[in-house]
Amino acid sequence: MASPENYNYLKKSAAAAGVFLAVFLIILKFIAFLKTDSLAIFSSLADSVTDLLASMISFIAVYFSTKPASRSHRYGYGKSEALSAFLQAVFVGASGFFVIIDGIKRLIHPIQIEQTGMGIAVMLFSIFATFLLVIYQTYVARKTQSLAIKADTAHYTVDFLTNSMVIVSLILVHFFGFIYFDVIAALFISAYLLYNAYTLAAESVEQITDKELSPKIRKKISDIVYSCDKIKGMHDLRTRSLGDVYYFELHLELDGEITLNEAHKLTEEVEQKIAEVYPGCQILIHQDPYGIHEDRLDHQIEGSCRL
Repeated sequence: MASPENYNYLKKSAAAAGVFLAVFLIILKFIAFLKTDSLAIFSSLADSVTDLLASMISFIAVYFSTKPASRSHRYGYGKSEALSAFLQAVFVGASGFFVIIDGIKRLIHPIQIEQTGMGIAVMLFSIFATFLLVIYQTYVARKTQSLAIKADTAHYTVDFLTNSMVIVSLILVHFFGFIYFDVIAALFISAYLLYNAYTLAAESVEQITDKELSPKIRKKISDIVYSCDKIKGMHDLRTRSLGDVYYFELHLELDGEITLNEAHKLTEEVEQKIAEVYPGCQILIHQDPYGIHEDRLDHQIEGSCRL
């Protein structure tokens, strides 16, 4: 298993690669737009501008998320990645609305596109470069489970798909003179940008507001606990994701007659088994004597107190 230092290096390099690619593509697409006056290229240029801002935010977020816990942030800085993903969603959504407005204007007053050959060449290069970046960032995202890198990967995946649509638009305009397809492509790209913005925002808000992890993960934790000897029960399981780290809190029900040392040893066994399945996770366990009656979080969620 790779060390935390290796994971941090991968995340920083993936975020930096996104920044450098965005700058390079902005220059190329701006030149192509000046030559072709294509709205599809303009929409792709606007997307690259938001990608640059988003990638810069991602890089900053990754930098903070890799910092160790401090006196003022004892849980660490992992949620900076979720915050950056939310900001990225705002940028993407604003870009989508901006391009929709221009698309409607050109439906009313279409503009003839010139020099589509240059636009096609620029967009083909953009597609190839973006494809390489997506491959690398996808690898890093899977390896590190970084939400900031996942968000950056989502941006550039959209770029790959939308730039392919731009190529189709330019070819149709060049060979068939169908100028309205340029507008249609831009509106399609905008709709996809808005959908992508919603997806990013939803995932980041879930993490910021400490939404429970999936039922599958919760069941896995329960199965691990009950697979340990001398564990009589568990309750009040709480889970959340803090950046790329899972946090688990639960109450273990143990025989009330065992010693504190025995209870500690059983608890450590549970923690070790959970950590084997979810490396790097943080676990907090409270021990309760089995059979006591108390008002529990589980009861409160169910809407009843059981004393």
